[in-house]
Amino acid sequence: MSIFRTKISRAVATTLIAPALFAASLAHAAVSQEQFFPPWSHGANNPVQTHGLEFTVPEVDNLPDFHGDPCTAKLVVFVGGNYFFAMAPLVTEFIKEHPEFKEKVYYETIPPGLLVDQIKHNGTITVGNMTWTAHADVYAGGLKRVNGVISDGYAKGPAVPYATNTLTIMIPKGNPAHITGLTDLGKPGVRLVMPNPAFEGIGRQIKASLAKAGGEDLVTSVYTTKVNDGETIMTHIHHRQSPLYLMLGRADAGVTWQSEAIFQEEVGNPISHVAIPDDQNATAIYAAVALKAAPHRKAAQMWVDYLRSPQALAIFEHYGFKPYSDKK
Repeated sequence: MSIFRTKISRAVATTLIAPALFAASLAHAAVSQEQFFPPWSHGANNPVQTHGLEFTVPEVDNLPDFHGDPCTAKLVVFVGGNYFFAMAPLVTEFIKEHPEFKEKVYYETIPPGLLVDQIKHNGTITVGNMTWTAHADVYAGGLKRVNGVISDGYAKGPAVPYATNTLTIMIPKGNPAHITGLTDLGKPGVRLVMPNPAFEGIGRQIKASLAKAGGEDLVTSVYTTKVNDGETIMTHIHHRQSPLYLMLGRADAGVTWQSEAIFQEEVGNPISHVAIPDDQNATAIYAAVALKAAPHRKAAQMWVDYLRSPQALAIFEHYGFKPYSDKK
């Protein structure tokens, strides 16, 4: 009888303890993964707002790509999210030179195509349940996109180029899928997170690099076959989704700008990267322009001029950008 009771007790204990252990493991996973959710700069990526209630809940309420107070801003910058991490030090240095803009800079770092759509909607945007309006003074993004804003009549131009960037393959730290180059991205079983060309200009440049490395078959594998098979996740905002999905184990690799990988490694996130050879790579030219409808035209031109200053270019170079030169 005692043996029977012992077996029953063990069975009951297992029934009761197993769910508790499972719940505890989930709680531990949630705590350990919380660091993966943006914003990633531990409070240092927003130098433009230093007062008021602090309410940031990673994964739930964080709005990482909207910075500052649009209601009191004296300079509003719409900048493509490819260098969201550089904006805080850029703003900090700008304010050192122009202290009148302290806590008066508002900037957004969503993909450049979406920023153009926001401009076309008179600066109004909705995120979740919140809708607000920010009238941009400056638009910054890829040179082609900036020239498009000019040709659409939203800016007079000319576009002002200031820095360049190249692609890399972003991977989880340790490279568990053993990625060595672009051709590995087409292999069955390799899970990818890739920018959607419909929303992000980098997608078109990635396709061109894939074609250089493996022809149109590789492009089709990554952007059609794997999408249909569920092995490629397509993003709307790759500078947030790509590193996050890699850190959460949802993907094995994704192509991003090299500066984004450098930033992730610098802040200590478990991210690494595999270099893409020059003959397979693509170079982006970043440019800016003051908008015709800028409420703060003088401030807009000050920011555009500042982007080509030694102080600004030193910040860009820290993250792997190169100063733009029109010399062939």
